[in-house]
Amino acid sequence: DSDLSMRTLSTPSPALIFPPNSPGFQNGRGSSTSSSSVTGETVAMVHSPPPTRLTHPLIRLASKHQKEQSHIDRLPDHSMIQIFSFLPTNQLCRCARVCRRWYNLAWDPRLWRTIRLTGETINVDRALKVLTRRLCQDTPNVCLMLETVIVSGCRRLTDRGLYTIAQCCPELRRLEVSGCYNISNEAVFDVVSLCPNLEHLDVSGCSKVTCISLTREASIKLSPLHGKQISIRYLDMTDCFVLEDEGLHTIAAHCTQLTHLYLRRCVRITDEGLRYLMIYCTSIKELSVSDCRFVSDFGMREIAKLESRLRYLSIAHCGRITDVGIRYIAKYCSKLRYLNARGCEGITDHGVEYLAKNCTKLKSLDIGKCPLVSDTGLEFLALNCFNLKRLSLKSCESITGQGLQIVAANCFDLQMLNVQDCEVSVDALRFVKRHCKRCIIEHTNPAFF
Repeated sequence: DSDLSMRTLSTPSPALIFPPNSPGFQNGRGSSTSSSSVTGETVAMVHSPPPTRLTHPLIRLASKHQKEQSHIDRLPDHSMIQIFSFLPTNQLCRCARVCRRWYNLAWDPRLWRTIRLTGETINVDRALKVLTRRLCQDTPNVCLMLETVIVSGCRRLTDRGLYTIAQCCPELRRLEVSGCYNISNEAVFDVVSLCPNLEHLDVSGCSKVTCISLTREASIKLSPLHGKQISIRYLDMTDCFVLEDEGLHTIAAHCTQLTHLYLRRCVRITDEGLRYLMIYCTSIKELSVSDCRFVSDFGMREIAKLESRLRYLSIAHCGRITDVGIRYIAKYCSKLRYLNARGCEGITDHGVEYLAKNCTKLKSLDIGKCPLVSDTGLEFLALNCFNLKRLSLKSCESITGQGLQIVAANCFDLQMLNVQDCEVSVDALRFVKRHCKRCIIEHTNPAFF
């Protein structure tokens, strides 16, 4: 403890995130040395450890009773650390300014396995630089404890911030930069090359990211056998509009351990890209190609090669998928638990029949805006998928109350039913409520409440 106290006395501490109108600022200037004082911008501050007690010449001397230790100060260190563990990064840094004891506790390495920064105005690049510098004091230039960095929605994040993470965080396992549209391929390549344990990567909404790969230098240094392998298992590239089949081919060749892949609204992906994916990534459990309008039944034939490993599939608004594609999935992916086929207007009762008879463990199904699905398809579903918990039939024009009653009479565990914009009677909705007591019904019938 004495060594820790001596060390922190001579080490500056970064404290984030003070807007100019916060109590820590007066007339645009902070009470400590600031790395920036631009009006309207959130800045990172560097300050020395606070004194043990805060004093002011205008404050009267407290009475003997007032000098007694506060209740929170009576808590042992391990309890304080447990409380601090629930705080976001900026609040934890503010706690470090209260007193010397809180300063030492707030910088306990156990609290810094995760950095979470939010806000559009925060200067994320500078904040990451200051934080990593402080966390590297025991192991120069390396943050061995840091495993998770979440800076989603921080639009001011640039490649410079990702370079800082890549250089200082070799033990990084999770990185979320969704909505940070200023980052490019090069910075992402550096992170995956210098953080060999990275398993979870979320770059959704990063429109400049077109691929995931190692840098050329990293590929040359590593052995030919393992030189192209990246340990990422979870990859979210939702809204990466520029991603094409060739980029997906590169991702598949490098990220062969993928189990969760989300390509929502990657509108340039085709069946050919899915073929590349299935060649290399045979362990995928969850896959989303929602709104990929060029994906067709041929793509479903490729996805079906995942067989019983596939548990989650979203093909919403893929208008080229018909009963043929659903039949491929139903025949080979018997352990499917979740299917979102909303807006696939080529799916009929025959497709639902194939699905119900082969994927009997299905728990969640969305076939909204499929006008060719009728009560006949619901009957097949009710008589085979007894474990169904969530069912969406929104805007299914051919559905009536009779089909809903058959579902309710057989699927007692139903927890969510969406029948918005469906012509169903109040009596049918009441029947569902009587038989499925825990079911939440989303509807547009003003007579039922």
